[in-house]
Amino acid sequence: MARIGVIFGGPSPEHDISILTGLQAVTALREHFEVLSIYWAKSGTFLNVPISLEAEDFSQDIVKKSSELIFKVCDTGGFFESSSKLTKKEKKLDLDSLVNCCHGGPGESGSLQGALDICGMNYTGPSLSYALLGMDKFAFGQLMLAGHIPTLDRILIDDDIESLPFDGPYILKPRFGGSSIGIDVVADLNTVKLRLKSNIHLKAGAVIEPYRNDLEDIQIAARSYPKLQLSAIERPKKINSNNEILTYRDKYIPGQGMVGAPRELPAVLDSKIADQIREIAGQAARILGLRGISRFDFLVNETEVYLNEVNTIPGSLSRYLFIDPKIEFIDLLKDMIIESKVNLLQNFSLQGADGTALKNAGSIASKLM
Repeated sequence: MARIGVIFGGPSPEHDISILTGLQAVTALREHFEVLSIYWAKSGTFLNVPISLEAEDFSQDIVKKSSELIFKVCDTGGFFESSSKLTKKEKKLDLDSLVNCCHGGPGESGSLQGALDICGMNYTGPSLSYALLGMDKFAFGQLMLAGHIPTLDRILIDDDIESLPFDGPYILKPRFGGSSIGIDVVADLNTVKLRLKSNIHLKAGAVIEPYRNDLEDIQIAARSYPKLQLSAIERPKKINSNNEILTYRDKYIPGQGMVGAPRELPAVLDSKIADQIREIAGQAARILGLRGISRFDFLVNETEVYLNEVNTIPGSLSRYLFIDPKIEFIDLLKDMIIESKVNLLQNFSLQGADGTALKNAGSIASKLM
């Protein structure tokens, strides 16, 4: 029987939601595989935890019946556990594949992906490059514009900016991050500068774009294996209709994650708008190099469609959106695991590194003069 690891948690604002997604995956997989449940604690520690744990078991800093794992990043690396407390010998955990259920932070930004690539491990979800693009809202927007994908104007912003190329109000977002955390609707440039100083999520970089209250949120998921396939289209609903934007709470109902969030599914849309959403999602998936399951978030009205962002490891892996045709969660997971083995990402090359440049280099000291 194949041995599958499921990793979730991580040092991220979306830590709690990641736990819910991870536990959903563990529950679905454990009837079909030998499953290892890997909890990435807020402290950065990796723990091997029982597959029978529930969400409330992770509400405290100490997780019961857990054992610490060591993650070694090298060509023979991976996850290790101590086989003996006396000798401190380490035993590598052989995994056929690692199902990545981390939302935000280093689990979705490319950091974990790069480490796994070096280790030569099979893993599900975005590649390093895809993860980087999905987490960088500015780079994502620029790539979409270059690919002739309709998206709202979006520029980088910092304390030195003196004017904006479009009229307010504005949406101010962290450049690096997922979901709706740290996003503000602001009226003018002065308020923008105050937010830059007070909002901790903007410290690593910020982008700004026009706020259009005539546009509503629409979402669609896509998976890459065994072929590019789009889900049904949903219209997420706000818990509080007075909110200007779809909030973090709107997306993630406490204790349920994305599965329990209010929505219209399938969304009732004009057929031309729906077709346009599907076409743009397919184009974006090809440009970005879709791998695994992603959710594409749109802003639309009766005549306009804009791609807003991509979530490369969406809450609950967007399993609730694959209803037409109906795809069971275990089948989505199985296909992702197969893809992790056939669509390998470790493709390092030494072509050209034959020593010629070194032999003819001469003295290093002479090159510093």
